[in-house]
Amino acid sequence: MTTTTPQPGTDRRKHGGVLSSTGLYVAVGVAALLFLLPFYLILRNSLSTDPEITGEHWKWLPSFQWGNVSELFDDQTVQFGRSLWNSTIVAVLMTLGTLLVCSLAGYGLARIPYRHANKVFYAVLATLMVPTAVTFVPSFVLVSSLGWVDTYRGLIIPGLFSGFTCFLFRQYFLGFPKELEEAARVDGLGYWGAYWRIVVPNSLNFFAAIATITFISGWNAFLWPLVIGQDPSSWTVQVALSSFMTNQTVNFHLIFMATAISILPLVFVFLFLQRWLVQGIAQTGIKG
Repeated sequence: MTTTTPQPGTDRRKHGGVLSSTGLYVAVGVAALLFLLPFYLILRNSLSTDPEITGEHWKWLPSFQWGNVSELFDDQTVQFGRSLWNSTIVAVLMTLGTLLVCSLAGYGLARIPYRHANKVFYAVLATLMVPTAVTFVPSFVLVSSLGWVDTYRGLIIPGLFSGFTCFLFRQYFLGFPKELEEAARVDGLGYWGAYWRIVVPNSLNFFAAIATITFISGWNAFLWPLVIGQDPSSWTVQVALSSFMTNQTVNFHLIFMATAISILPLVFVFLFLQRWLVQGIAQTGIKG
């Protein structure tokens, strides 16, 4: 009978592997705590009073002032409930509109043969080099001349087209299998039929990824809604948050309560579309 003697190098490799795994878990745990710390502070301060938030003696647990919720929604000067509804309408419609407009533009640039297609594509890329501050005043003058101030049209329509989103769609459609579209054309479908019946159903992961990014961007928009939504009834949630800070006072407990409520839709959207978001980014070919 023969016996094998373990090699010293094997033990060292196993020991080193355990240490590296332990170090990895510790690093991930520390990173998770640092990531969750702002959310803890938001929840803790949202259920506290202003003296507890600004006081010298720190308490890890709040005093659970649930009345802050009713105080927030009962404040008629801010109309926070209306602001949540406005942000929902703006973010949802902007997401749907951006997906439709930019996907059609990207598909046309990627698939429809046109002599000036490259020139149009380069013109779209050129818009990415123009700072937003340069087009802000002309956009506001145009929206104001159309009478769209304090309206959903003024909040949504100017932001429907995104050069970067169009670029992403074009790059994605260039890698989409042409065989599927050719089979659709044999069946008598044109470009629109191939796009709507073949391309879109087989690209839902990528559409979900773009939808998530667009929804978050629309929900967090501040400067444009601040200028267009001049009446409190047309404020979005980000504009409403800024109203709690004035030259005279700062309502800390209302700011944190409003912040905690305003991030809930983003958390739900991200958790619901997380799997499609990762798959969609992977399909773009973008490497970190």
